[in-house]
Amino acid sequence: MEHVIYLAGGCFWGTQHYFDLVPGVIRTQVGYANGRTEHPSYEQVKYEHTGHAETVEVVYDPACLDLDELLELYFRAIDPVSVNQQGHDVGEQYRTGIYYTDPADLPVIRACLDGLQKQYTQPLAVECMPLEQFFTAEEYHQKYLEKNPNGYCHIPAALYAAVRQFRSRKSSNP
Repeated sequence: MEHVIYLAGGCFWGTQHYFDLVPGVIRTQVGYANGRTEHPSYEQVKYEHTGHAETVEVVYDPACLDLDELLELYFRAIDPVSVNQQGHDVGEQYRTGIYYTDPADLPVIRACLDGLQKQYTQPLAVECMPLEQFFTAEEYHQKYLEKNPNGYCHIPAALYAAVRQFRSRKSSNP
């Protein structure tokens, strides 16, 4: 069985690469979510203030990986109190967000965000809302860091190495 969640974590190149390394993630694709226009291009998102967030569609196997574990990994890859910025990328399109399609996910998401908030004195800047729309990004953005291994990424290489070693609670508890 597959389940899907949409995660905005700054530039989608590194975020996609990060989640592609997570055991239990089946596939990912990058795109533009929850904006004000239909079928935007990258140039429109970057320069025309369309309101879209660079977002990764993450399809995962809940028999291997729980949503709370996936969100825990997501929180490691972002600065959850940074508004419209991750790393050197600045702008509304680089905001953080969790966009769900299954209302049953909301209590898990809220509990994870509540737990995360306890670690910070500043308010979290992570949006939490239903997915309004998702438009797949241009092909050259898909798996960008696989095609361009020296490409820019705001996620530290050490985090990629750490996520490769991740073992879900399900796989460690027979």
